[in-house]
Amino acid sequence: MADFPSKVTTETSSPNSRSSQPGGSSLRALAAGLATPLHSSFIRSIRAVLMMAEIILGLIQWSLIASAPYTLVAAFGWVMFVAVTLWILTTILFLLILFGAQQKLTFVPWPMTVMVYHSAATVLYLSAFLANAASVQPWRITYFYNHMAAAAFFGAVVTIAYGASALFSYLDWKGDGGNAANTTVPT
Repeated sequence: MADFPSKVTTETSSPNSRSSQPGGSSLRALAAGLATPLHSSFIRSIRAVLMMAEIILGLIQWSLIASAPYTLVAAFGWVMFVAVTLWILTTILFLLILFGAQQKLTFVPWPMTVMVYHSAATVLYLSAFLANAASVQPWRITYFYNHMAAAAFFGAVVTIAYGASALFSYLDWKGDGGNAANTTVPT
């Protein structure tokens, strides 16, 4: 009983919660959350290499289309929309995985989310590639024929990369126990 008063504290909140500025502790928590290390095992995986290829080749494709008068042919507008949208979303997804969002956002079923994203991206890029390849005509816009033909080539390569990513994401999802029926049945 003699050591009882020394163990008791009369503070009603933690010392870190007080700050001279309003919201100071939430800013410190945000900064601590941003200072997470890189997910180095992801960088060395085939999924990361495919995502980097999707980002780089997708950037090349939409920059080729953007450098030409793509508004003259309606199909190139669809190709541009798909290429830019998926480039932005793939970059965001790559950064989320790279900085370990799976550990922070545990309520998201990551393997299934990534698989669905890559599958949808494959279908969208396939439609954009087909629209791009069908609209390349040397007699219509002769000066930018090479830009559009090269964009069709890069569209095909990016479609293949998204398809491979969808395959690897599917294998990751199946290997992760994505089927709830298999994981809930007692053995």
